[in-house]
Amino acid sequence: MTQGGGWQRKFDDPIELPDGTRLNTLREAIAYLAKAIPKSERNMPAVTTAAEVLTYAAERGWPTMLARIGVHEGIEARVQSR
Repeated sequence: MTQGGGWQRKFDDPIELPDGTRLNTLREAIAYLAKAIPKSERNMPAVTTAAEVLTYAAERGWPTMLARIGVHEGIEARVQSR
């Protein structure tokens, strides 16, 4: 396992989505992005950045707060592109 718990690392505060879903771990967040973001939108800068900071948090021990912010930005970018 990587430093700090890898993909099982938890956010200090879960990400709460409008539908009531709570993303507690880095793994839940990356799985949500993979499911919720259509392939045609995955190259949007905010979405690729979200995936990168999630990966860095899981594999390099970056702060989960950065990953949390990245996920929020990725989700918001998708909402705004509609």
